[in-house]
Amino acid sequence: MRSSVSGDGDSLKSPANHLLFRDIFVTGSEPERMPGPIVEATDRVALRTLESEDIEFLQQAYTNPAVRYPLGAPIKTRPQLREWIENDETDRFIITEQPTEDEATADAEPTPIGVVTVADASWRRPELTYWISPHRQNEGLGTAAVALTISHVFRAQSVPAVGAVAYDFNDASKRLLESLGFSIEGRVRKERFVDGAYRDTIVYGLLREEWVDHDRPEY
Repeated sequence: MRSSVSGDGDSLKSPANHLLFRDIFVTGSEPERMPGPIVEATDRVALRTLESEDIEFLQQAYTNPAVRYPLGAPIKTRPQLREWIENDETDRFIITEQPTEDEATADAEPTPIGVVTVADASWRRPELTYWISPHRQNEGLGTAAVALTISHVFRAQSVPAVGAVAYDFNDASKRLLESLGFSIEGRVRKERFVDGAYRDTIVYGLLREEWVDHDRPEY
């Protein structure tokens, strides 16, 4: 499955990732949430490793229609998600918003607001997927997270380009990708049955040199 995006840009993908993954044990009480370490960060958002404690949050993409339909994602239970993640070959990150000065002083725990993944980077052009929680969409956080992920990929991998896809009805996703310099490379007609109809998938690509030369604001 390739990526489609929800809201201000978010999407989930079926192939997946190499990640750090901690076991948790059910003791009858809610385990203390330990946010994963930061992989990349800006003043607005951070990318953190996906941890086992994040499965409940990840399940939003498979239960909330506001996220699930734009992604074209099937409903998944937590055990299914755990198995999917453990067998995946995609780099998968939790997106958190950077704390304000007051929150940093109070040592507030980071709150996840979305997920971004990078698939297949070890053997072909990687493909990005992403989603943002509905209550945090339309704030530019998806754009900031995807821009940070692109920079991370080009710094960490010797790949010439990155790719992404969006369903034809997902105008927010298409705007996000095009604002970051992605070009439309093709259209797969009637590829997937989503929200009551077969949908076209729009294929996007961004070359390394296009990203380096792209005149963009700070996200």
